[in-house]
Amino acid sequence: MIITVTPNAALDLTWWVDRIEPGATHRVPSGMARAGGKSLNVARVADQQGLAVLAIATAGGTTGAELELELSASGVPHTLVPVAASTRRSLALYDAGADETSIFNEYGEDHSAAEWAELLAAVDDALPGASCLVGSGSLPPGADTDFYPGLVRRAAAAGIPSVIDTSGPALLAAADAGATVLKPNRDELVAATDIADPIRGARSLIARGARLVLLSLGSAGMIAVSADDPSGHLSARLPEPLAGNPTGAGDAAVAAVASCFAESPGATPPTEAILRRATAWSAAAVLMPLAGEISPLHDELSTTIRIERHTETPS
Repeated sequence: MIITVTPNAALDLTWWVDRIEPGATHRVPSGMARAGGKSLNVARVADQQGLAVLAIATAGGTTGAELELELSASGVPHTLVPVAASTRRSLALYDAGADETSIFNEYGEDHSAAEWAELLAAVDDALPGASCLVGSGSLPPGADTDFYPGLVRRAAAAGIPSVIDTSGPALLAAADAGATVLKPNRDELVAATDIADPIRGARSLIARGARLVLLSLGSAGMIAVSADDPSGHLSARLPEPLAGNPTGAGDAAVAAVASCFAESPGATPPTEAILRRATAWSAAAVLMPLAGEISPLHDELSTTIRIERHTETPS
């Protein structure tokens, strides 16, 4: 079973607009509202692909109640920890004319010490029998950056891999704790490490203790930098970029990584296999209107992906 943990869940709101004109009034079809936050999207994709999953998240206020109703209707197995602060909202506006998505994410509010403890207790209860522990998404302002390292340590104690997708100091802290896989995008990597070169930035996370860094490059594909291959790295990309909504592409990639570990309990899947599936699932997510889903074309896309190994020059 894959466990996903969302410490800063969101009610995701999505609207499709023929063309966005700044300063204008727009009439649009009814939008979509669904339970979101990165790890909840990961859980949706894993569940869609028939994998055993448990999504653990927080929920509070009227938006939290709406999140709970939608998540229950989705059929994704879940445990929600009640918190006092209202669940934040995330707004995605897809401009069909420009083929661009603009995203507005509320920060969210910090949880109390008791609420954080309850969230971790829910994780501890679910760990027996788990195959992989996923933690992804932002932390609310003021939260202890030790949260993700705590998940990494719990996974290690249970003998299972940890997959972390976050940003800022929390990304560095997860690397220091020895996360099995980190999945930042290029901007997150630069912001956290202050290193412009993506390979050097990824290597800095490996030097801190991470075993594998899977780096999203958007339409340029993905890069895998592994502690097991200190002299080179792998890159993967489709022959041509796909048009669509990239909002949940990174979450689909994390679900792909978790699925590889879930299918190989007690073993480490080959880096190339992880990279190929992550790239295919990420691309398949772009073809879907909402985050948390991937197109059934993912297997077909996988066969078109070109993977190359690059030798690194010592710095």
